[in-house]
Amino acid sequence: MSLKTVLILLGLALATILALVCVLLTRERTPRRCQHLPLEQEDMEDGQSLVFADLTAEEMSQVVLYLQGHLGVPLVDASRAKPSENCIAWVDLQVPAKAEVLRFLDGGGARPPREALAVLYFGQQPEPNITEYVVGPLPRPAYHRDVTVQKYGGKVPYHRRAVTGREYADINALIHRELKKAPRFLTACCESDGTDLVTLTTAPRGFKSGDRVTWFVLFHNVAGTGYFLSPVGLEVLVDHGDLHVSRWQLRKVFYNGRYFASTGDLEQEFVAGALEVVRLKQPQADAALGSMKPRRPPGPPGPLQFEPQGPRYSIRNNHVTFQGWSIAFGMSPNTGPRLFDIRYRGERIVYELSLQEALALYGSNCPGGMSTRYLDGSFGIGRFAYELVRGLDCPYTATYVDRHYLAETNTPKTNQNSLCIFEHNSALPLRRHFSDSQSFYYGGLRKNTLVIRTISTLINYDYIWDFMFHASGAVEVRVHATGYISSSFFHGRGTDYGNRVGPHTLGTMHLHHIHYKVDLDVDGQLNSLETQDMEYEFVKDPWSAQNTIERPYLRRERLQREDEAAFPLHVPMPRYLSFVSPNPNKWEHPRSYRIQIISFAGKHLPTNSSMERSVSWGRYQLAVTRRKEEEPTSTSIYNQNDPWTPTVAFADFINNETITNEDLVAWITVGFLHVPHAEDIPNTVTVGNGVGFFLRPYNFFNEDPSADSPDSVHFSSEQDVGACGANPLACLSSAATCAPRLPPFHFGGFLNL
Repeated sequence: MSLKTVLILLGLALATILALVCVLLTRERTPRRCQHLPLEQEDMEDGQSLVFADLTAEEMSQVVLYLQGHLGVPLVDASRAKPSENCIAWVDLQVPAKAEVLRFLDGGGARPPREALAVLYFGQQPEPNITEYVVGPLPRPAYHRDVTVQKYGGKVPYHRRAVTGREYADINALIHRELKKAPRFLTACCESDGTDLVTLTTAPRGFKSGDRVTWFVLFHNVAGTGYFLSPVGLEVLVDHGDLHVSRWQLRKVFYNGRYFASTGDLEQEFVAGALEVVRLKQPQADAALGSMKPRRPPGPPGPLQFEPQGPRYSIRNNHVTFQGWSIAFGMSPNTGPRLFDIRYRGERIVYELSLQEALALYGSNCPGGMSTRYLDGSFGIGRFAYELVRGLDCPYTATYVDRHYLAETNTPKTNQNSLCIFEHNSALPLRRHFSDSQSFYYGGLRKNTLVIRTISTLINYDYIWDFMFHASGAVEVRVHATGYISSSFFHGRGTDYGNRVGPHTLGTMHLHHIHYKVDLDVDGQLNSLETQDMEYEFVKDPWSAQNTIERPYLRRERLQREDEAAFPLHVPMPRYLSFVSPNPNKWEHPRSYRIQIISFAGKHLPTNSSMERSVSWGRYQLAVTRRKEEEPTSTSIYNQNDPWTPTVAFADFINNETITNEDLVAWITVGFLHVPHAEDIPNTVTVGNGVGFFLRPYNFFNEDPSADSPDSVHFSSEQDVGACGANPLACLSSAATCAPRLPPFHFGGFLNL
């Protein structure tokens, strides 16, 4: 063998060795993929939670087909329907009566029939009206019954219907036709011919029942930015109450502090030189006030939460379980998230926990802003809960759930990935202690929480709805507000109503008030309401009679009637307020759950306001009433367009009935006053803009139930704290040496727009 051949072979051998070494080193550096271990199954009922499940897309379609074939009247698709025609407005689950559900869940009774609630607008009738039908049984409907009179005492007047997308389109067409009558003014004020201006609705629509007259605020539209921050100073009042679109009229025009009868009058004033015009330039996308485009290149990725051995919760259909918790979840297209049959360790704590309404009430020296009282349920809190952005709206590895709805169309739509469920490590101990005397040890438990979240985009605002379940047996409900502020054109004494946040933009003051229904069943349906608070008593010092001591003591009181249990919004409330069971715990105290409210609400609308009764739930930070099947919600979507004669007035629920050993409901109001400021540009941040409440066990257990958590940590000075067997935290270095299985990023949230 020649020397050359030997050298070649040696070279090849050396290269092979180096390649193998590289492979081995690379394999050491590349973490293995995390393996999802099978979850120990908790007791998951055989589809019982489906009694609360939202309608499927197929069920909605079957309801539409049934109504089209059995009502005997023509039905136009709501996306095309004129006010003078009939249409199906929306379809939702008809939640069965509580007594029927409990007989099924707890008593072995028959499953309640599955039914839908269908709301129809009948414009093509001698007396146009809104009618509600219950349709069933699903999935193959065979009957319908009119429940309108039963629910509301009569037909619902037609003017109370929500404004549909078709109606808004016809209004916009009218406005743009009218703008053509002021071409020179528009060129001077806005560098526009009117076609690139967008409108924003206000609500309610008028000053008395029957009115359907709405102020619309005009803005510059800049692609990729929030137009809400670019008002041009022009607002128009449109009368759209007639069933015939051709008879709609523009009633009034407002510009820069002055009112005009029409756009033609506005143009005449401008041409005559009698109008003070603020000349605005067309905003450019990169320099627009509301641009959210990144201003810097991306930096290194931040911390990422992942589950080394897979999720520790289980989801089946509309049911989730997690470390003793069991929850049925769903979404109303109007009022948004709703939870049912919340149990901990097999015991029902809450029968229903649901969002009821979100009020945004504005102030301004412009007509649109000063008259705005949005009741977001009428727009669709659940309907406008769009797809969540993985890794930002929720953790990347969260479980994402699709929601279906049918509103303003005969075809069901799907908001993909619009609800997320995840376990959250808050990086805070749930409880802990370091012992530095007598014996040396450490004991603690991480605050890991199951979170159910959805986010609604309601015109300019984004509301983040959270429902959290803690190992201590506590339920936490929280809402954060973000998105864009609404604004008015800055003129005159605008700063009496907010802060200037741009050259011609006034961030208008407003309040957010949110209402929830909490049907607590604490150790059974029959509960009472107990308050506890502290007082001081002055007593002689028992061991030194010449001295006195100020001794705090606990003042307990059982509230007997609903009037006592209605706590006005800004009146101090007892610090401890609990739903109590007649049954005691081991220590002879009533098993109870405490309601603890965290809120910074603004002032409620004065009670002498003509529309106050429509939002009379806002009078109270908490009101406890006897549960009634005929009082399922604290408001109605029809209240928005007729707040002067509300379809549902919550104040009527409080009629001094006894609340001792009864099935009770807590109605909770939370909120905050928002005075927009420079830091709300481009967007309002969630920091400091979160409110909510807790439901906390209070003598419900014999000790903190989290003491049984498998996540508990305890080690002493006598142990090897680095040993995995003695300290679970020592196991993390090996358990977490894996790469999470991150699915590819995908977003389809623009599909249904």
